[in-house]
Amino acid sequence: MTEEKDLLDELTKKIIGCAYEVSNTLGSGFLESVYEKALYHQLQKDGLFAERQCPLKIFYDGILLGEFFVDIVVEKKVLVELKAVRELDEIHVAQAMNYLKASGMPVCLLINFGRPKMEIRRLVPYDVWKEKKTHAISHRHS
Repeated sequence: MTEEKDLLDELTKKIIGCAYEVSNTLGSGFLESVYEKALYHQLQKDGLFAERQCPLKIFYDGILLGEFFVDIVVEKKVLVELKAVRELDEIHVAQAMNYLKASGMPVCLLINFGRPKMEIRRLVPYDVWKEKKTHAISHRHS
């Protein structure tokens, strides 16, 4: 478990490094989609497998309720939810936590490029979530 956690920590550090590279180069003020494209490019440039706009299907009692799209999934292990807002709000955190819960992944990085100094929140699931499965995330084959 410790080795897996260490690998995940190393992966999130690499992703954060890529985000800082994008932030330092572009600054703040662009639309979220610009940062998504730039971060996706930087992740690939740094040798990480990344997918953009991954569909996330939400089920309840065996019924498909809807489909949402995660901004970026890295190495099929880390969700990256991007914002370009003045400041992160509880609703942004709630959205990222719901995506994390629904995906079953071990970590989500919520990154805000909307300020001169980039904001990052590293979110992890509650233990009780690991017992319930409410998701299906589709990965594209590249």
